[in-house]
Amino acid sequence: MGEVLGLAAANLISPIILSFALGLAAAFARSDLSIPEAVAKGLSIYLLFAIGFKGGAGVAAHGVDATLVGSLVAGFVLSAAIPFIAFALVRVLTRLSTLDAAAVAGHYGSISIVTFVAATSLLSGRGISSEGYMVAVAAVMEAPAILSALWLVTRSGERTDMDSGLWREILLNGSIVLLIGSFIIGWVTGEEGLAEIESFIVAPFKGVLCLFLLDMGLVAGRGLRESRGVLGMGAVVFGLTMPLVGSALGLIAGLILGLSMGGVVLFMTLAASASYIAVPAAMRVALPEANPSIYLTLSLGVTFPFNLTLGIPIYAAVAAALMGG
Repeated sequence: MGEVLGLAAANLISPIILSFALGLAAAFARSDLSIPEAVAKGLSIYLLFAIGFKGGAGVAAHGVDATLVGSLVAGFVLSAAIPFIAFALVRVLTRLSTLDAAAVAGHYGSISIVTFVAATSLLSGRGISSEGYMVAVAAVMEAPAILSALWLVTRSGERTDMDSGLWREILLNGSIVLLIGSFIIGWVTGEEGLAEIESFIVAPFKGVLCLFLLDMGLVAGRGLRESRGVLGMGAVVFGLTMPLVGSALGLIAGLILGLSMGGVVLFMTLAASASYIAVPAAMRVALPEANPSIYLTLSLGVTFPFNLTLGIPIYAAVAAALMGG
């Protein structure tokens, strides 16, 4: 417990977390501080490109082996399976309709790339290495959860149309395309390509991440402020419990695959996080009747801050305790 609190304290005073806290505080205080939408989108594009490129370069240096393939398969299976657990849990803890419960479940099977980056930052600060290809696992875990959520709705008798527009939204979502595309570029060009643009995607990365998290804090704070009365205590309990359930599944997968301690922490983080970019975009098309103030506030306003402040330190401490790190 002492190690968890120590890691949490160190994480809380990092510029990344404090930037998020500043955004939250400004939103709750009803400040007019804001990040222009075009700037926020530019920050997101930069982060996705940098993450994907560095991951691809990491795979080029590592090479394709059974562990890489196994990690991709495990990520796909987890993303497809977690929504069923989330759906059952949210139905027990809340009175949400089947439609809203399925929409929420889809968010928790997918991933938050910024939570993933925060975990890599914590590992880097402690000098812990991890498998570079984990960013490929993150890309694989984006879409399967959406399909599981839609299956849950169809099975319940609620109508949903799997038309071409929906498939386009899922498969050609901008964040997925950019992440996979930059990953391939990094893989093809390898360490030489990374060296060519290192001054652009390595040195400025954490500074850009601080600005992005400032914006995320503003968005999360406004969502929490405006959703009073929409989320009951059961929903909040779900938003804090589901990351722990997901992280336990990620821990089991990482240990079975034989990943390094850093890789296990990242797998736990991916399985514990909740999407607030790709899945909301797909849900707007697939389940327009679902209430976005519920699923978006839960993923961005409850689970995201929990993972940033306490979740990631817990996952790192658990992995260290089990693996002797």
